[in-house]
Amino acid sequence: MATTLISPYGGALIELLVAPEERESLKAYASTLPSLQISPRAVCDLELLATGGFSPLDRFMNRADFESVAHTLRLANGTLFPMPITLPASPDDTLSLDTDIALRDSKNNLLAVMTLEEIYTWDRDDIAQHVFGTLDTKHPLVAEMGRWGSVNLSGKLRVLSLPTYYDFRELRLTPAQVRERLASSSISNNVVAFQTRNPLHRVHEELTKRAAASVDGILLLHPSVGMTKPGDVDHYTRVRTYKALVQHHYQPDRVVLALLPLAMRMGGPREALWHAIIRRNHGANHFVVGRDHAGPGKDSTGTPFYGPYDAQQLVEKHSDEIGVKVLPFHELIFLPDENRYEQASQIPEGTRTASISGTQVRENYLNKGRLLPSWFTRPEVAEILGEAYPARHQQGVCIWLTGLSGSGKSTTAEILELLLLEHGRRATMLDGDVVRTHLSKGLGFSKEDRDTNIRRIGFVASEIVSHGGVVICAAVSPYQGVRNEVRQMVGDDQFVEVFVNTPLEECERRDIKGMYAKARRGEITGFTGIDDPYEAPLNPEIELDTVGQTAEENARRVLNHLAEQGFVRTVEPEYA
Repeated sequence: MATTLISPYGGALIELLVAPEERESLKAYASTLPSLQISPRAVCDLELLATGGFSPLDRFMNRADFESVAHTLRLANGTLFPMPITLPASPDDTLSLDTDIALRDSKNNLLAVMTLEEIYTWDRDDIAQHVFGTLDTKHPLVAEMGRWGSVNLSGKLRVLSLPTYYDFRELRLTPAQVRERLASSSISNNVVAFQTRNPLHRVHEELTKRAAASVDGILLLHPSVGMTKPGDVDHYTRVRTYKALVQHHYQPDRVVLALLPLAMRMGGPREALWHAIIRRNHGANHFVVGRDHAGPGKDSTGTPFYGPYDAQQLVEKHSDEIGVKVLPFHELIFLPDENRYEQASQIPEGTRTASISGTQVRENYLNKGRLLPSWFTRPEVAEILGEAYPARHQQGVCIWLTGLSGSGKSTTAEILELLLLEHGRRATMLDGDVVRTHLSKGLGFSKEDRDTNIRRIGFVASEIVSHGGVVICAAVSPYQGVRNEVRQMVGDDQFVEVFVNTPLEECERRDIKGMYAKARRGEITGFTGIDDPYEAPLNPEIELDTVGQTAEENARRVLNHLAEQGFVRTVEPEYA
């Protein structure tokens, strides 16, 4: 049964955990039910539903709430709630209305019992357009939704247990526990929440201190440790940096560090408003909204998905209604002569300032942060990053060659593999023969099977990259959407898309196996370039010409790009 808790540090909380005396009997009953294994994203959502982080929700959304939220930012009863919270599934004979199912995680651990009250279809494109403002699969959630089931499930939830964590247990606080900790302080009733999914630089530290001081409040440092943007620094490393900063550089009675098991959507303005509501449920009444808050970066044309201040404007518009005031993220500049930060708008003309370009930050940050000055990154943070991440030339990267059959992908890949060995990097090759033998056995040539094949290659590639390896994938991969899914699996910063742009007529001329001729005669159907379209990359990192350039010249061009990005050292280090 849902329980409503009231606290002076926020509104009512809905809690869905069953009473201890009911658990054993409900567990026994759950063992007799059909089971549904839910995704890691749904597990995060279930936990925040159960503990009240998503109050006033008491379930995964039904159709009325889902459609209303998507189109109006409000539940069907008019309550502001900007993000759809759903449980997608594939249609199944075991799913029927007015029956119970057991919800389990990927390891089959029992989490909850759901009474199925609604099973409804949903339109991916409609949700992508209205919630995220785009159909571009470069957006991580738009890409991910392509893998979700075609129906949503909704109904009463009886939660038996929360996910088990063995890391940072002292920081994994429920909304009620965060409120209790905040209430134990006699300093102020003002609580300033700060959302983060990255390590904090000095400017963020300064910003959060100033934000809390501006309202004589307490800082709730509340990092998201569920699913964030692919390629982000892992939460283990991030939380170690937060702990070091809190221990050494914040006043103990002015900060509360707690972890939020949130599966982010990278939804820009809507997500910022959602974050503010979640922090209200944890007891905050102020929220720092940054520039391009929860933005996923740029789309396939190189344009940012959201405007830099769209998020601030949307949260400010609804600030009074949700009871959370916006504290905007002002640009701060370091003044080396005075050893302090100041708002950019208040610095007199001619004052000497220190700055680091975005390129320098990226290059230095990905090389352990060791080269960043202490005014930009605390030494404690740099040391932790250095322990967790190798230098750039020792990090993983995926080189994804896409193009028509016969375009020259494999030939270029084979030469690139040898060039990488010359420069001290060993690569794993995933070309057509390897894939057909080990990954795609049993798959046909339907679009669904081809997408499955590419996702399998992408998963293997992402594992190799996450362990510091180089992987070269040479696959036709004709569809933009699934290529973008793979980019998200690997991480945008460690994915190099290479478009091997060879004209169809040249590919046909090179075709020694006669596959194109068979497709022209109708002996093969669904052949890319003949009766199935190839969707060319819109904004690849590299585009190769295999008619005017040799395979070696193209392979060296890819090598040079990898060297420019720091993944390969073209000059050997000097030794004393």
